[in-house]
Amino acid sequence: MKIILLEDVENIGKKDEIKKVADGYARNFLFPNKLAVLATKSELAKLEERKKIKEEKAEEELTIFQKIASELDDFELEIFAKISEEGKLFGSITSSKISEKLKENGFKIEKEWIKLKDPIKEIGEHEVSIELPHNLEVKIKVIIIEEK
Repeated sequence: MKIILLEDVENIGKKDEIKKVADGYARNFLFPNKLAVLATKSELAKLEERKKIKEEKAEEELTIFQKIASELDDFELEIFAKISEEGKLFGSITSSKISEKLKENGFKIEKEWIKLKDPIKEIGEHEVSIELPHNLEVKIKVIIIEEK
C-alpha cells in the first residue's frame, strides 16, 4: 500500500515522504495514530502544494538572512565593560551579551548563532563568527571598551 507520511516514523521515513508499506501496518498502526494517509490523487496534490509553500518560505528566509549577512559583514560592535586595575574584565562577555547588543543595534541574532570558543575576558578587539541559518557565516569585530 502506498502512503504519505504525516510525521517522521522510525525505520519507515520522514514527514512528507511517499512510502510503500504492508496493508496491515498502515491500517492498524499508521492510520489510527495519524502518522500517514493513503496516497490518493487528492492527497498527492495536497503534498505537492505543501512542498511548494515550504520551498517558497525557504527562499524568502534565505533572502532575509543574506540581507542580514551583508549588513553584518565587517560590522564593529562596541561593548562597554567595567575593568579591574589589572586590566581584566569584571565578569566576561558571552554570546548572550553580544546577541543583546546586536539586538540594540537592530539585528535579530540568536545567541546560539554566535560562535565563541570562550567568553571574552579582555579589553580590545575580538573577531567573532556568527553562523546564520542556510549555512551563511559572517564575522564581526567586537570591541571591548573600558567603562568610565
